[in-house]
Amino acid sequence: QVQLVESGGGLVQAGGSLRLSCAASGRTFSSYAMGWFRQAPGKDREFVAAISWSGGRRNYADSVKGRFTISRDNAKNTVYLQMNSLKPEDTAVYYCAADTSLYTVVAGGGDYWGQGTQVTVSS
Repeated sequence: QVQLVESGGGLVQAGGSLRLSCAASGRTFSSYAMGWFRQAPGKDREFVAAISWSGGRRNYADSVKGRFTISRDNAKNTVYLQMNSLKPEDTAVYYCAADTSLYTVVAGGGDYWGQGTQVTVSS
């Protein structure tokens, strides 16, 4: 069992930066691939970024490539999403997810999900 808690969301102006964190409970965090997703009002949840258990493989949605960076610290049971050059269209609730398969995360799935953190980018 893995419990995930996101933090770091907030209100930022366009062009600004935020760093989201997702803290995981459990001793097997390093066994899981992790991902970030987002859901804007009235839209479906969409994949943002994923990282393998070792951190050696990373995947990004085209819409965030070059602006967002996913990373993890297995010693701290935490995965991060550094978001730079934010745009109003990045406004959404951001969720982290965990799964034993990186492919499942990239495809939009996950065994465990956090409760989400709101990111609002003003123009």
